[in-house]
Amino acid sequence: MVEPDGTTGPRSGPLSRLLRSLRRLFVRWRTESHPETPRQDLDEATSRAQLKLVLEAFGKDGVGGLPVDDGHGKDERYLCHPQRVLVRAEDVSRLDEFLDQRKDGYRDRGRVLGELVGDLVTYELPARVDSGAADVHRSLAEIDEALGEGVVRPDHIVHIAVRGTGKMCPATEPEIPLGRGPSPALTKNMSAGKGVRVSVVDTGWYAPAETNPESPWLAGGIEGDLETVNPAAIHPYAGHGTFVAGVIRCLAPATYIEVEGVLTKAGAVYESAITRELNEALTDKDEPDIISISAGAYTRRDLGLLGFERLAEAHELHEGESAVLVVAAAGNDSSDRPFWPAAYDWVLSVGALDPDMTVSDFSNFGDWVDVYAHGRDLVNAYPTGTYTCVEPAHAGEVRSFTGLAQWSGTSFATPVVTGSIAAYMSEHGVSARAARDAIVAAGVPFTSAVAGSSVAVGTPFA
Repeated sequence: MVEPDGTTGPRSGPLSRLLRSLRRLFVRWRTESHPETPRQDLDEATSRAQLKLVLEAFGKDGVGGLPVDDGHGKDERYLCHPQRVLVRAEDVSRLDEFLDQRKDGYRDRGRVLGELVGDLVTYELPARVDSGAADVHRSLAEIDEALGEGVVRPDHIVHIAVRGTGKMCPATEPEIPLGRGPSPALTKNMSAGKGVRVSVVDTGWYAPAETNPESPWLAGGIEGDLETVNPAAIHPYAGHGTFVAGVIRCLAPATYIEVEGVLTKAGAVYESAITRELNEALTDKDEPDIISISAGAYTRRDLGLLGFERLAEAHELHEGESAVLVVAAAGNDSSDRPFWPAAYDWVLSVGALDPDMTVSDFSNFGDWVDVYAHGRDLVNAYPTGTYTCVEPAHAGEVRSFTGLAQWSGTSFATPVVTGSIAAYMSEHGVSARAARDAIVAAGVPFTSAVAGSSVAVGTPFA
């Protein structure tokens, strides 16, 4: 586990401890007759590279949780704030009482930091006597025993990139497009999506894409938190939100889109921060019809994200014809482990398909994945400049872009579905939920060894 002791030296910092832990893990796997294929070696090396970016991005704020799997039993990996948790206000007194009764184990009581949404608050756990630092993973095990499982939960890290703790997206680094123009192609119906408002929760809006002749479909009708990009050294995950917005606009060109720049720390953010951002969007007088989220997290004991659950309750996201529709990516771990918020039944969760309508080898799957859409080798807007690959398969390779990139992942299958729903809404004058039901009903049924019986939606399948 990554311990938040605040040190940053080369031998004692959280990154060095994590990498040592991963190295020990590799040795144990090999000595326990779990031979690794080159693909497994590459996946784990990529996991280390991506996780390193997240640890460096959060810096002094820190990362806690259970970032590695010991190779035995159920996978419980997750990332979170090293000492902050989420709890309902009505349970704070019980948490205080628990800590008061265990003064031999904790150095202080803990404290409420602030409100999030409704009665949900953030709470700072005190340092432990035995380690001199807070330890969310160990402390929550004790709190669960006393107060009940899931009453208090971590302030999880929601992300688009970390492989191994959720290689959310992209499944690949940005590539030079193989051909001209976007994929999916720009629809001929330029009024598709008219009157529909979509909130894209992502890395922010790369404004130069609006005037780049390579991506004319992004001209006008898009606002958001600006993403600053150095063209001489495009940073990892830059342009992710703009790419997602571009996919939506190709399918529904008249859609108004607001790109929320939330995932700014190497494509990641604390759950508390994204909860606040979404609460603001949902309380705006011009609330969106659809929220498209190409991000998520695995959670402690697969209990889900308490912040999102409280959002759903406060804004009635799980009921009512006029409720805002949330569309979310299923994740890229080739796993059936629930990935949140996609795994909630009030969210339309999206897996990825290859062009031949087979489930992409990176896509998550399971009975919690509602639909699948094209997610392999999509082409859309991307910052102009040079990008140097950081993942082991192509580390050090320099790629030059002029405004378009090719990318793969469930992150990009998600806006295919969002754009299809927006286009249907404007064409038929129906709500987002009615459009969702129609799109799913019109989808193409298919059967897969991993996904079972499911449905493919959106271009080019339906």
